[in-house]
Amino acid sequence: MNNRITKFHYSPWLSKMLPLRLGATLVLLTLLINPVFVQAQESSEDRYVSDVWVADNRDGTYTNPILHADYSDPDVVRVGDDYYMTASSFNAVPGLPILHSKDLVNWELINHALPRLYPKEHFKTPRHEEGVWAPSFRYHDGEFYIYWGDPDFGIYMVKADDPAGEWSKPTLVKKGKGLIDSSPLWDDDGKAYLVHAFARSRAGINSLLVVQEMKPDGTELIGEPVLAFDGHDEHPTVEGPKFYKRGDYYYILAPAGGVEFGWQLAMRSKNPMGPYKEKIVMHQGNTDINGPHQGGMVETQTGESWFVHFSDQGAYGRIVHLNPVHWEDGWPMMGEDTNDDGIGEPVTRHEKPDVGQDYPIQTPPDSDEFDSNSLGLQWQWHANPEVYWGFPHGNESKLRLYTSKLPEDFTNYWDVPHLLLQKFPAQAFTATTKLNFQPSDEEVGGKTGLTIMGRDYSYLSVTDKEDGLYLAQTVAHEADNGGEEQEVAGEYVDTNQLWFRVQVSGEKGDVQSRFSYSTDGETFQPFGEAFKARPGGWIGAKVGLFASRPYENYDSGFVDFDWFRITEND
Repeated sequence: MNNRITKFHYSPWLSKMLPLRLGATLVLLTLLINPVFVQAQESSEDRYVSDVWVADNRDGTYTNPILHADYSDPDVVRVGDDYYMTASSFNAVPGLPILHSKDLVNWELINHALPRLYPKEHFKTPRHEEGVWAPSFRYHDGEFYIYWGDPDFGIYMVKADDPAGEWSKPTLVKKGKGLIDSSPLWDDDGKAYLVHAFARSRAGINSLLVVQEMKPDGTELIGEPVLAFDGHDEHPTVEGPKFYKRGDYYYILAPAGGVEFGWQLAMRSKNPMGPYKEKIVMHQGNTDINGPHQGGMVETQTGESWFVHFSDQGAYGRIVHLNPVHWEDGWPMMGEDTNDDGIGEPVTRHEKPDVGQDYPIQTPPDSDEFDSNSLGLQWQWHANPEVYWGFPHGNESKLRLYTSKLPEDFTNYWDVPHLLLQKFPAQAFTATTKLNFQPSDEEVGGKTGLTIMGRDYSYLSVTDKEDGLYLAQTVAHEADNGGEEQEVAGEYVDTNQLWFRVQVSGEKGDVQSRFSYSTDGETFQPFGEAFKARPGGWIGAKVGLFASRPYENYDSGFVDFDWFRITEND
């Protein structure tokens, strides 16, 4: 099923560029007097609605998580009536996803700010747990800014006039090992500052936050860093700071205590350099929402404050929650204090933010019909891609992947760059793809398949062998530690047109996937054994496609994928 309503792409910036003429004025008058027409017009936008996860309950409330997908370390910014979010992307390419919303509940994926990771040569091979850590999203003086820390190179920044358009190449704002989780603040007097944390694995220190002055153009830090907060005694592993100013106070919001069982801190001071007083403003309490970890705060156009953060759910990744914020004695209390301990707890179901009006339901894409001349924005490669790995074939409504050569020292697919993957989109889902495999005429050994990828992984594949096309399920345990592949089921098939399917379900700590295949698209045969998914490096497990070969030749085979569809489980 193709859940896209039309091909038109909405840009909130377009309306600012178009002059109102007579026809537009008449339309506007019609909208004002006829709300039914308003709804009809809105339905013509390019909105995607997932079959497997929608947070909007259609009754003025929402259910957490607002995104049951691995948008780790989210941060959000509002400009006018539009909200934009980004998140950590680590080694996945393209990086720095850009999501857009009108109400903080319904989100569309509109862009990536980082088409390639820098340094480009370094990220030509998979660099698990490296790359883009904990970005901050800000709007200043007519431009959008994203800052993030690369633990091996330093603090980077990109900027753009339009978040849906082209972003600048990364600027290295501060070079150094272990500098992570950066967040800027432009003050009322024209000065600028940046707060960041440290990665112990590179810097040898952590649980510290430092503030340093920054050039007003945001391109370079100046002066000396000042220790603003030391969490060693009561708030170990304090990290992920976000910098704000409200009234006379400077605020730093930061999680502490670790991803699994930590809490949210608010710190405040009347000087950006500190000293800061701290207060725990949200914890798990009596809920089943663990963490609650890193995120960002935003104020609506009606004056409400909201906090977007993640909760780690193992193989499902770091899924995104939305919590109300109430200000008490100058402190942002997040969620709801249901047990009267003076600390907020995450909500499960809540009234939607008041943004002045209601907006249609929308979700990031998961299915892809491959009928465009560009890949769906949900897809990411395992490393900076080579141009010859594959091409959208929009005129034929297909995605063509070529069987790219495996590394010389191949043990398993953990370190293979040409994997095309996307996040798990829900707690339970079925992924199905139709493929036509055309192996090379020169040599056998080409392979293509559907994979569940993480530190353990499994895939259903078809391989070109001397005596025909061979169907197999393969598993690799401890792939990140060099675990070798093992075939758990195999048989020959007499067709190169196949339908591959994997069904995923479970809960944190026990996410099971089961493969099946079909030769007619109607009847699916269970194949192999159940596989327990594991997360990857700082990310959840992923589902996706690959095509590979073990040799070098001058006539690569290829596979055409007709579509990739995410649906509910039977």
